[in-house]
Amino acid sequence: MKKIVLIVGLVSMVAFTSCKENASSKIKTDNVAEAAVRDEAAKAVPVMAFEKAEHDFGTIEQGTPQETVFVFTNTGNAPLIITDAKSSCGCTVPNPPKDPIAPGEKGELKVNFNGSGQNQVTKTITVTANTEKGSELLRIKAFVNPKGAAPLGPVK
Repeated sequence: MKKIVLIVGLVSMVAFTSCKENASSKIKTDNVAEAAVRDEAAKAVPVMAFEKAEHDFGTIEQGTPQETVFVFTNTGNAPLIITDAKSSCGCTVPNPPKDPIAPGEKGELKVNFNGSGQNQVTKTITVTANTEKGSELLRIKAFVNPKGAAPLGPVK
């Protein structure tokens, strides 16, 4: 048994020490330049900066359509691409811009709410984009009075 361990040890020592070629001679300069470009491009990330993350419609009558616009700026250093915008309910429909937003440029995300529900209603919109976080969360809210009812909402 000792002989087997000794033989395996000697064979592995020879195998690991016989590759004494200069490792730096195997580096291709084209690959280094390509990796540097790729790494620099990976640092370029768009950033969505919203003017507001929540909109309050106040007190509305049930079934009254509402619309708001969330304005944002791409404060990053790469084009911003919104891939999806979903709401927490079918009564809220987000309409994101289709074209990329260049760094420093502003964009608008329109949100339509059909006024359904009763009392205090809060809906969320998840915006999926090529940002570092990957998604942003927006909210709309309203106090919805039943049709024909006297205003019961909070007093401002």
